[in-house]
Amino acid sequence: MHNKATMLFKKTRENALEIFNEAIKAANPRRCITENVKLKDRTLLINKKEYDLDKFKSIYVISVGKASVQMAKGIEGILRDKITGGIVISNKKGHKLSKLQFYSSSHPIPNEKSLNAADKILQILNKAKENDLVIFLISGGGSALIAKPYQGLSLQDLKKTTEALLRSGVDKYGLNIVRKHISQIKGGGLLEKALPATIINLVLSNVVGDKLDAIASGPTVPDTTSFEDSCRVIEALNVEHRIPPSVLLHLEDGRRGNIAETVKKDSFDTNNIQTFIVGNNMISLISCENKARQFGYKTFILTSQISGESREVAKVVAGIAFDIERFNMPVKKPACLIFGGETYVNLKGTGKGGRNTELALSFSMEIMNHNIVGLFCDTDGIDGPINAAGAICDGNSRIRARELGISAREHLTQNNSYEFFKKLGDLIVTGVTGTNVMDIGIVLIN
Repeated sequence: MHNKATMLFKKTRENALEIFNEAIKAANPRRCITENVKLKDRTLLINKKEYDLDKFKSIYVISVGKASVQMAKGIEGILRDKITGGIVISNKKGHKLSKLQFYSSSHPIPNEKSLNAADKILQILNKAKENDLVIFLISGGGSALIAKPYQGLSLQDLKKTTEALLRSGVDKYGLNIVRKHISQIKGGGLLEKALPATIINLVLSNVVGDKLDAIASGPTVPDTTSFEDSCRVIEALNVEHRIPPSVLLHLEDGRRGNIAETVKKDSFDTNNIQTFIVGNNMISLISCENKARQFGYKTFILTSQISGESREVAKVVAGIAFDIERFNMPVKKPACLIFGGETYVNLKGTGKGGRNTELALSFSMEIMNHNIVGLFCDTDGIDGPINAAGAICDGNSRIRARELGISAREHLTQNNSYEFFKKLGDLIVTGVTGTNVMDIGIVLIN
């Protein structure tokens, strides 16, 4: 029975992996740049917006985030020797670029490299004048890769605050609200430093709803959040006792109006600032859909904005899969249910895992003995603190685990999803993909 079940799921699992690979291809940062940015003679074209390059004395490029290298290579290939200079900040190791300096920094916790990276950017922006063009290439991960604490705060304050929030189960939006209000460069800080130059922001979105001021903590766009919001995030999570007192005092000072707010939309002329989203989760979901249809599946994109606790989201997704299985609703079998977004984990156990492996573990418990396969992965190839993108499971996963003496429920209780799927051989290890458009869920129902 075990071997028959394994063979039954083998082809479906292969299909799920191929569908996920399409999501990664669609989110290729270099492709996202070259498909959205064109150069015709001396005119730069971005989504019908035209820039006469003869008007600019210098062109600077600042690329920050997990996708920064490929985004930078894309823009270098278009502008070539028209680029005066700039810098690329990434969590990858050394890369050779033709016009831009490369700098490797730290993620997900900022360190001394993050401070140095921020200073290098500021040195470039100090050169930018009114008749110059600054092109920012922004992708997820930038919050940790560049760091400059607010005056009176230290790098250690930033690290402890980030660690406390990450362990609390905070979502990315809440995390970045706090980060923006303890930094000199987030929440529009780099935008302010780049003015009065003309500014182009090319953004690869890794946040639910494509909230611009949340992507990499919004260093190059106006901020819509406040000190009040940052205090409420900490209070709602009940983590005041884990946040450094200096940070709490700083945020309270801001809440009372004793510290200037982050950069707001009405504080400068927006005519010379344009922001374009060149890639996001939905683009990858559509590519998944197209690939699934090639395999003969009826498809249903559930949402690109999934959120919530991983193990609870798994139950909801399983419920939809059961309706498809039993009633052919909302789509007929064989079906491919696709969704994207970003969940979170409330850490209560001492195990190892990420939000996608935890979602997969919870899902595997729900679908036991059903002809269903689920794949849940982070498009950047790193599912939170682990070296895997996520995991794949099917209706036989929990049975296989029992045969090996492994308790799914115990592993879930201990937040030990990584070890569960490692023992089953079902971790998906892609390595760092060089892109980042949040998570992808692919559920195949036969």
